[in-house]
Amino acid sequence: MANSSRVQFLDRTTPPHLVTLILLAGIAALSMNIFLPSLPGMTEYFGTEYRIMQLTVPIYLAMNAVLQVLVGPVSDKLGRRPVILTSVGLFVIATLGCIYAPNTAVFLAFRMAQSVIVAAMVLSRAVVRDMVSEDKAASMLGYVTMGVAVVPMIGPVIGGVLDQMMGWQANFWTLFILGLAIFAMAWADLGETQVKSGLTLREQYRQYPELLRSQRFWGYSLASGLSSGTFFAYLGGAPFVGQVVFGLQPAELGLYFGAPALGYFFGNFLSGKYSSRIGVNRMVYWGSMVTTFGVALSLTIFLFDAGTAISFFGLMTFVGLGNGMSIPNATAGALSVRPHLAGTASGLSGAIMIGLGAALSSLAGALLTPQSGAAPLLWIMLTTAIAGVIAIRVVIRRERQIGI
Repeated sequence: MANSSRVQFLDRTTPPHLVTLILLAGIAALSMNIFLPSLPGMTEYFGTEYRIMQLTVPIYLAMNAVLQVLVGPVSDKLGRRPVILTSVGLFVIATLGCIYAPNTAVFLAFRMAQSVIVAAMVLSRAVVRDMVSEDKAASMLGYVTMGVAVVPMIGPVIGGVLDQMMGWQANFWTLFILGLAIFAMAWADLGETQVKSGLTLREQYRQYPELLRSQRFWGYSLASGLSSGTFFAYLGGAPFVGQVVFGLQPAELGLYFGAPALGYFFGNFLSGKYSSRIGVNRMVYWGSMVTTFGVALSLTIFLFDAGTAISFFGLMTFVGLGNGMSIPNATAGALSVRPHLAGTASGLSGAIMIGLGAALSSLAGALLTPQSGAAPLLWIMLTTAIAGVIAIRVVIRRERQIGI
């Protein structure tokens, strides 16, 4: 394991600087949503239907989940540096393909290829675990994901301005330029942190059962996935609730919609500052409890017919706060169950998180109707949050049994 005290910025003979890891994770997050305000313009440009252009999101997430499973063992075998640099390089090429795509099919193919950048997000977490111990990893991951939390807040805003000024391609030119800059920074700063495995890739993949048989790995992964799943369910249902239930205008909805992000930012700050002192398990547990409290209170208000836009969206800050406390710590825990499989664990736990989130987001959108109000969404979120509390309690009980 590398010693984080030897870190020298822009010196690839030492472990990478925290800034590099934040930017690697940030470009992956930015590529998900910067172009969303441009979808109507892109639909018109390619002469297609909006529902076709909207596929840019699910196909990206689907490939994202698949690649998260694959990239971990590859990096455990070959090292973090070559896999990260390759992913960023391929992302830059795919982004050019999006810009010059002659039709919808080619654009969607290159958009799918852009998902290779997920390796930068997955492996930035694995690099942290390579460098430091579990509790310190949770603190560093808190700072990394705190930076990532800012990107989804400002990405669509920047994308909308760029689209209005220069057209939809400006968003992808921005991703292209940032990709090149981050590739150069990673090349100069990203020292290798993984001791390369002597196993073949087939042998690497055969080690998946070692993780899958671990109750602690499942507990941490489900705690992380269910915490984020609560937020994904919110993403799938909150626009409907805001527009149909409360009659908010788009500008108002945009203002209210960011409430969880503010809580998430603060929760990540708490993780970065206190995880080493309090411990991973307690941070995950209390984060899950905070999420459960916020959703339960919101649902109670609705059951008494007193729900308003302010109460609904305002209490979602607790969901963001709880996620910010639980996700980086649960991720650090999952990567620490089998430290020699940190890359594999990062990819697999990330795929579990994305899979649960996508399913819950779709479920929330499917169950909401004008007659139902916000109740189905809140029940989904509450059930998911409670399941997250149970998952981390299983981990705590298991560690007491084996004396960790």
